[in-house]
Amino acid sequence: MSITSPSSGTVHYSVEQDIAVLAIENPPVNALSNALRSALFEAIERFENDETASAAVLYGVGAGFIAGADIREFSLEPWGPTLPELIARIEACEKPVIAALHGNTLGGGVEVALASHYRIAQEKTRLGMPEVHIGLIPGASGTQRLPRLIGYDAAIAMITGGRPVKAKDALQMGLVDELTSEAGIKEAGIVFAQKIVAEERGPRRLAQVGAPAADAQLFDTARAEVAKKAKGLEAPSIALEMIANAARMPYDAALAIERRTFLELKESAQHKALVHAFFADRSAGRLPELKGVEPRPLSQVGVVGGGTMGAGIATALLLSGFSVVLVERDEAGLDRARSVITANLEGAVKRGKLSADGLAKLTGEALVLACEYEAFSNADLVIEAVFEEMSVKHDVFSKLDAVCKQGAILATNTSYLDVNAIAACTSRPQDVIGLHFFSPAHIMKLLEVVVANATAADVLATGFALAKKMGKVAVRAGVCDGFIGNRILAKTRAAAEAMILEGASPKEIDSAIRGFGFAMGPFETADMAGLDISWARRKRLAATRDPRDRQVGFADAICEQGWFGRKTGSGYYLYGKDVAKHTPNPDALELIEAERVEKGIAQRSFSAEEIVERYMAAMVNEAAAIISEGIALRPVDVDLTLLYGYGFPRWRGGPMHYADAVGAAKILDVVKQGAKDDDYFWRTAPLLEKLAEREATFASLNG
Repeated sequence: MSITSPSSGTVHYSVEQDIAVLAIENPPVNALSNALRSALFEAIERFENDETASAAVLYGVGAGFIAGADIREFSLEPWGPTLPELIARIEACEKPVIAALHGNTLGGGVEVALASHYRIAQEKTRLGMPEVHIGLIPGASGTQRLPRLIGYDAAIAMITGGRPVKAKDALQMGLVDELTSEAGIKEAGIVFAQKIVAEERGPRRLAQVGAPAADAQLFDTARAEVAKKAKGLEAPSIALEMIANAARMPYDAALAIERRTFLELKESAQHKALVHAFFADRSAGRLPELKGVEPRPLSQVGVVGGGTMGAGIATALLLSGFSVVLVERDEAGLDRARSVITANLEGAVKRGKLSADGLAKLTGEALVLACEYEAFSNADLVIEAVFEEMSVKHDVFSKLDAVCKQGAILATNTSYLDVNAIAACTSRPQDVIGLHFFSPAHIMKLLEVVVANATAADVLATGFALAKKMGKVAVRAGVCDGFIGNRILAKTRAAAEAMILEGASPKEIDSAIRGFGFAMGPFETADMAGLDISWARRKRLAATRDPRDRQVGFADAICEQGWFGRKTGSGYYLYGKDVAKHTPNPDALELIEAERVEKGIAQRSFSAEEIVERYMAAMVNEAAAIISEGIALRPVDVDLTLLYGYGFPRWRGGPMHYADAVGAAKILDVVKQGAKDDDYFWRTAPLLEKLAEREATFASLNG
């Protein structure tokens, strides 16, 4: 029979060969919903009272055992048994309960397995406790049972790191009792259960096992390591303290603290932001305009240009299973490209992402290097990655138009330029699209898919299909200077430059932005990318710039000295073997001060809070304008762009989630304050004003 609770969650109960079989079914991942917990609790009760069953096997129907809690229910009032109550009931059984694991067994699924008396797993099973990735800790005895079973070091690694372990490693550390290579996990579970019964082995209860001894040094060392890796996340350090409680207090007391802390974290800002980011990931690529549209087939992909970006794109394509044709101007360029691609792939071998045989195949038969565009004659897609100059792009696309087969997609990797203007120089504008990769392209996950006016729907669908196969997060963007990400970057950098003229130093601004959660501030990021890149953009836009658009002079003055950042040894900071990190370039500071004097600007001090408020207000206001214009279809697309392409701290959810947390009215107030001094730069985005007036959120627009 099946025990089904309303909403979702079924447990099929049967007895086979004197063994109760509890088949857990809640597609797609058997999440522990309220309903499933209720059904499983009832099934356990039935097993306890079933005289025909000597032991029970729990297993998951479908792709895995239990992949954790149902996050969608976190904001709801729980009903039925809580997970701790279910787990206590499983462990209290007087007859053996065996958890038969396969697929992904995560979070609450591991806690259910730990409450069971024995555990077996298929060889491809992965077990993990990823709660810290959504700002939580295990909340149903995981921090207490796991160290009792596998020791402190392994438990700390699993819980604070959040990464799953393979079944063979789980066996070695004692997390599971046996591995099975059998295809049928249910059958393997029954065989194991019969062995337990035959050997008269009764229940083993981890709650009754004493915690391992530990000295203070173990946890002091772990605290330092966890804090270093957490990078702003609160949950890993909190989880560590829960594990430490196992060593310093009775089980029941530590369990109560774990549960209380879990419930407190459910209300925390970090948890809400991380859950927003979790669902944002799953919304990527779900566009109404792609419904029912089939992508074009892709097998061979061409790349024009073998520089850092082109070689990175080629590397990413090779690692994703495509055959690649790369064209450069001459043999020297091809040699450089081959060298960079090989080095990139060797890095993948070192990281365990590629075998030595795979490396030989990818650098051999899968990669073709040529100097003639005719090599693209069989390509299904060609991605241009050449110098960011419109005349150069036109030349490339005119040649591609002449040699590529009908139906081949022509893509530009431009960071800023008008994709419509690029498409217009071909006879097939419907086949032209922007595919803006981020450097290094074989590592960075973001791909802006830029849709020109004439881009065909199946070309757009192909862009998203390509991203999925490459393991990238794709965001649809419309055509404008800089699209979504670089347009916002330009705005925030301009806001930061204005603060410098008013008295803040580049170092103070970078420090404040790092304090907010970014890995790097805007000026150290600019130094790393190369100051000449934004300099070239400013020169390109100079002729069309609105006269009301105030420009700082020091950014150009620094570049005119040949100071382009790290690659030249100086920019906003100094670089070198004997130079301390974040050492300001005193000559750059002199240029800034000279401009202040020339413009009669009185220097004032800025607090870190004020720097962040103004920086983020510029970001949110520009993002609101981008959404209003349809450059980004949804606020969540802006969040994804900044999270995956620009280092926005994931535990803040993205700029639009940040704005919702702070409140549109507060952001608007900062924008209006700025407008008192510069009403052109601080033009209020109508959408921001509308949301502030209605006390509405950006999240309300994501549907």
